[in-house]
Amino acid sequence: MLARGGGPTLLWRTVLAAALVGAIGLLPWLSRTDPALTVLKARSADRDPTPATLRAIRDELALDDGPSALLGRWLSGLLHGDAGTSWVSGAQVLPSVAQALGASLLLMAGALVVAAATVTAVCARTLRLGARGRLGARGRGGTVTAMLSALPEFLVASVLASVIGVQLGWLPALGWYGPPWMVLPSLALGLPAGALLGRLLDDLLPGAFAEPWALAAAARGVPPKSVARQAVRRCVPGLLPNLGLFVVGLTGGSVAVEQIFDIPGLGRLTLHAALAQDLPVLQTGTLALVLLAAAAGVLARLAARLLTGPALRDGALHSLHRPGPPAPRALPLLYGALLTAVIGLGLPRDPLALEALARLQAPSPAHPFGTDALGRDVLARVSHGALTTLGVALAVSAAALVTGLLLGLLPRLSGPLVDTVSAVPPVLAGLLVAGAAGSGTWTPALAVGAVAWSPLAAHTSALLRQERATTHLAATRALGAGRGHLLRYELLPAVLPPVARHALIRMPGIALGLAALGFLGLGAQPPYPEWGLLLAENQPYAERAPWAVLFPAAALALLGALAVTAAGGVRLPRRRERLPRRRERLPRRRERSGGPAGPPGARVTPAPRRQSHQPDALLSPVPTPPAEER
Repeated sequence: MLARGGGPTLLWRTVLAAALVGAIGLLPWLSRTDPALTVLKARSADRDPTPATLRAIRDELALDDGPSALLGRWLSGLLHGDAGTSWVSGAQVLPSVAQALGASLLLMAGALVVAAATVTAVCARTLRLGARGRLGARGRGGTVTAMLSALPEFLVASVLASVIGVQLGWLPALGWYGPPWMVLPSLALGLPAGALLGRLLDDLLPGAFAEPWALAAAARGVPPKSVARQAVRRCVPGLLPNLGLFVVGLTGGSVAVEQIFDIPGLGRLTLHAALAQDLPVLQTGTLALVLLAAAAGVLARLAARLLTGPALRDGALHSLHRPGPPAPRALPLLYGALLTAVIGLGLPRDPLALEALARLQAPSPAHPFGTDALGRDVLARVSHGALTTLGVALAVSAAALVTGLLLGLLPRLSGPLVDTVSAVPPVLAGLLVAGAAGSGTWTPALAVGAVAWSPLAAHTSALLRQERATTHLAATRALGAGRGHLLRYELLPAVLPPVARHALIRMPGIALGLAALGFLGLGAQPPYPEWGLLLAENQPYAERAPWAVLFPAAALALLGALAVTAAGGVRLPRRRERLPRRRERLPRRRERSGGPAGPPGARVTPAPRRQSHQPDALLSPVPTPPAEER
């Protein structure tokens, strides 16, 4: 919309960005803490918070003037190219934010390369079969992809750093000094993102290969590589908005990965500023993310419009989403049964029972999943934590689906809102929600739910834009159908199934968001057995007791496999029953003559017998033709 010169859209973006920056400026007062005390602890944790010291900090930072005056001074300085100085370090804000943004953009570029390679590997089989017209023989797989997309980024980063970086010594694991240092973090960020984007693209490709142009190209002998390339070009516009969200998420949302690999990126800088309530750094970093999100959103929409071409304007597209029966497979039932069995086996056990003599024990009949650093049963903690993790993830996914659909149907309203919300890292959203609503069990759910709907809304808007340009919709509109009829019987049936599958694929990601907040200490607190907290508690012991991290991660991967395979439909394969042959009752004249019945008095000529290719039939005499034929 901004590409067409929409003034209201630009105004709406400005209002949203101002509201976000203003909410961040209220963070110290929302959290009901003394900002002077927080700044003092960030500067030096050893100094005593005496009244005189706190008064000096308040006078230095002018905290008594209130958030409005502080925000006004920051904005006036920003207009002149000065974002102020850090409340903690005293350094200039703009150079530090620019340096951190450069590191994050470089990391994002490496992650996008890994994600592109992952997408290619995920869709290679569909592209190969579709370009040759043999998609009917394709089986819906994706189990490995589902498990890969469900692995937490911080867990992948921890495994890569400890195994490849420390034990094997192939690549550096800490620091940010050149290209070798960006390989492992790029893998940790790009593999899960590429697996998710690959699943979305693989869901669209069969519809593209079934379009008339693809069938005509195959009939004319066009090389399969050209057909596959055009099919990807046909499907990419529907995924570009989500790709823009991934760009922003990889830039500002990779806090845990930057923490593990000690990368001075923008996400880590924003997290430290939020924890220390360093408002100039926090506001400037958030504004940089908002501008990056707006630029990525506008470029994604422009690229989608250019790739689609005049067909979007002329209404000459075909729908990529054709309703069909689900493939006969029972993998979702198998994964669901395994997850249910794990939960059922661990529920009778006590997740809080401590055994000092059973610390970090390997899996055994007494403890099938082993024990953690305090001697607690890992199976019990995984099972009891699953009830909350799965229930909250399912509730947040359902709410995100409804919100994303409703807002996606209003692209003028939701487009700038999606770009602004996607710029907020989940960690910062958790801090804002915790400051406004207080810390508690539902704080991570509110924080993740506040940003989880944006990819679904972007997906809905992209699909709706293409469905409105289809030929069948133009024909239905020409027949006199109204907007309500088009929305109910044409648009929603085409948009709802892929967006619902997208929501199912995203459900493990929502569980990962909850786990990431727990990993960073913003979610559930010990000794609560939440999956993110389990991974955070046991991650320091990954080398000595890998089972303490492996089994919670396996539960998350199993959830991802269940969600992705269930997104394609569930239907048990039916056994073919041999039906008894029904002997047709022929007319008497046909039974007597051995040929078809005719009118009374007509001569019936027996049909010549078809020779069989069996060896015994070769010895049978050939029937003599009638006299008329001779």
